[in-house]
Amino acid sequence: MDYKPEPEPLSESSKRLFSFGVIADIQYADLEDGYNFQGNRRRYYRHSLLHLQGAIEHWNQESSPPRCVLQLGDIIDGYNAQYKASERSLERVMNTFQMLKVPVHHTWGNHEFYNFSRDYLTNSKLNTKFLEDQIAHHPETVPSEDYYAYHFVPFPKFRFILLDAYDMSVLGVDQSSPKYQQCLKILREHNPNTELNSPQGLHEPQFVQFNGGFSQEQLNWLNEVLTFSDRNQEKVVIVSHLPIYPEASDTVCLAWNYRDALAVIWSHKCVVCFFAGHTHDGGYSEDPYGDTSLIPGSRRSPGEGNGNPLQYSCLGSSMDRGAWQTTVRGFTKCQTRLSD
Repeated sequence: MDYKPEPEPLSESSKRLFSFGVIADIQYADLEDGYNFQGNRRRYYRHSLLHLQGAIEHWNQESSPPRCVLQLGDIIDGYNAQYKASERSLERVMNTFQMLKVPVHHTWGNHEFYNFSRDYLTNSKLNTKFLEDQIAHHPETVPSEDYYAYHFVPFPKFRFILLDAYDMSVLGVDQSSPKYQQCLKILREHNPNTELNSPQGLHEPQFVQFNGGFSQEQLNWLNEVLTFSDRNQEKVVIVSHLPIYPEASDTVCLAWNYRDALAVIWSHKCVVCFFAGHTHDGGYSEDPYGDTSLIPGSRRSPGEGNGNPLQYSCLGSSMDRGAWQTTVRGFTKCQTRLSD
């Protein structure tokens, strides 16, 4: 059952540093209510916009406003493409976001690619790379234009990294391109089903068409940024549309090569948490290394609430005897406390 958790009291030695908002899977469409792909869950497409407005009002009314909001992808529903309403629906959601008094960072999910090509998204308002941080004298930390990823610093010694989980994907790319052919080959090698969105009988169920993966080029870049953060004693938050930790997600929703991403993250000490959308039921798990907490999809789709409050969060970050802590304020499926 949805609830609004009260912020956990800070100890006398704690000092709240900053907060940031998180929201995922808005999936707006100007359509009558419908059902998900499996036909077993109701979707409230129009109502999601009202929930987004409520989330923005909550963030704007915070006594100490969040430094930023992370929008974790699937901002409009794929049905918009079928009704030739993609641009109109995106414009309506982006106009709603204009009420927000702080910057919003957008990631891209499968529903973005159901509606638009990668080239379109690169030139759209959903490209927020202009908010990236550029580290002087460290060109290795500059992302390639071949994928949509960047990093920024909302507060001193805290670096946030946005990853492109559809860098390797058959969605949103020209079907005549070498990259499409490469990704289709990878997908078919792991998924022999006629319907590539079906995980039926798969040993690795994440290899479905509605997922994607990270190129080696992007993972190499991530490694360079994390190396810089290790050396400079920064704490890092990573976000992506797709989750990468099986203990916190339905396995069918994982990134194709989630193990490769985990291998990079686990080779560094600076990462404190990972946020993702995509899996609407949400989940939470702390990884075995203890210094990284992963929270894929800790919000359900706001279009699945039947009048219930949108599950979004405003997370307050504090220090307590040198340990980093985050407490959830707002509407969320489960209350989470992260510590380093």
